[in-house]
Amino acid sequence: MIAFRSVVVALCAGCLLALASCGSSGSSGVPHQAPTHSPGPTPTPAPSPTATPAADPITHIVIIVQENRSFDNLFAGFPGADAPTYGYIGTQQIALQPTRLEDGYLNNNYSDAIAGWDDGKMDGFNEAEPQGESPPNLAYSYVPHHEIAPYWSMAEQYVLADHMFPTEFGPSFTAHLNLIGGNTELVPGQVAEVDAPTQLPWGCDAPASTTTYTLNPAEQESGGGPFPCFTQFRTLADTLDAAGISWKYYAPSVFTGGLGGEAWSEFSAIRRVRYGTDWSKVISPETTVLSDISAGKLPAVSWVIPDLINSDHPGSGGNTGPSWVASVVNAVGTSQYWNSSAIVILWDDWGGWYDDLAPPQLDFRGLGIRVPCIVVSPYSRTTSAQQPGYVSHTQYEFGSILAFVEQTFGLPALGSVADGYTDARATSLGDVFDFTQKPRTFTSIPAPQSQSFFRRQAHSGRPPDDR
Repeated sequence: MIAFRSVVVALCAGCLLALASCGSSGSSGVPHQAPTHSPGPTPTPAPSPTATPAADPITHIVIIVQENRSFDNLFAGFPGADAPTYGYIGTQQIALQPTRLEDGYLNNNYSDAIAGWDDGKMDGFNEAEPQGESPPNLAYSYVPHHEIAPYWSMAEQYVLADHMFPTEFGPSFTAHLNLIGGNTELVPGQVAEVDAPTQLPWGCDAPASTTTYTLNPAEQESGGGPFPCFTQFRTLADTLDAAGISWKYYAPSVFTGGLGGEAWSEFSAIRRVRYGTDWSKVISPETTVLSDISAGKLPAVSWVIPDLINSDHPGSGGNTGPSWVASVVNAVGTSQYWNSSAIVILWDDWGGWYDDLAPPQLDFRGLGIRVPCIVVSPYSRTTSAQQPGYVSHTQYEFGSILAFVEQTFGLPALGSVADGYTDARATSLGDVFDFTQKPRTFTSIPAPQSQSFFRRQAHSGRPPDDR
């Protein structure tokens, strides 16, 4: 779906040698702040958590991952959030225009993110528009609120985090690696995975000639990286398994290159999981999560990945993503699991869409361009008795989700910051909860389509993203 731009072949010889030995088998509306590529400003201190992990009633965490949307693209104009309804192309202010959820096509590789970011000026997003294939300035768009009403309803009732940043610049493949392991560094501090493998399917099932793209500390991207069947990263599968904590990764079945059906799961790129007993915890189709909830089989930690047509991916031809997410939230909310659950909803990357908030640069990988994040729970913080919703301005990254899982279940960090693990540095999402409050009664999220629609829906067989 996404065309690669030119790649700089510029890895130092020492980095290549190290890589070869590393398991390769197999501020709203401010357009021109001072450019910086040093570590970002110190974030505003988070509110103190209102409970210790021992007093935390959460025993189920559901992580719902949608596709390719910036914060401003979905939440422009949201009250109390950093979400302007205009952007900048260079010094020119431009109003964001409505574009349907199912429409559009934008490039979103590493180089496109760097162009949009433009050393923190956030004024180059038109660079991601495929020439001759899109209306002018398509990147400067927002989705009409009525089309994503379930998302706004959840944000108004629960917590909307307006400072959630992906770990690094770039598209889905590395985003999903960070959502299971908080790391993409093949050689700590020297070489990181970037963009997507050269062939489908992703991961250990890729054709033998498949390579990857890598990034060095000089922020130069190179081809010829290792086969995408990684042994270099620990993931939450390791620490959850070691603690005897149940997990599942609900993933759509896809058909790629005539190779038959398989689960579209980032765990397919983790050798220990793909070729071990944990592969039985990767569940297709993804709608199984609905029956598992109703049957009392929801694990302690779940990732939920959509079919393409329910993914919110630009150009997917479908606008049922908000209903899909609402169906999962409603299933949990009306089940035995509600009083013990936290549901984290986010989008894996910005998808090429404009966003105004410059991401702090914490290392040579990023942080990447901001995405929306909603946290739904009976213990979600409230602004007041009259206003149940809460906008969190705390700086989060994808490692914050892993840190929250670790905090909740008493797990260690996956590794050190020096080794590239971001859960060790990230602020946990735990500060968006108030465990002193009485659990809130769940009210179903209105949506055009119900659970029964998705249980009957024919699966597309196409991945929600191929980059």
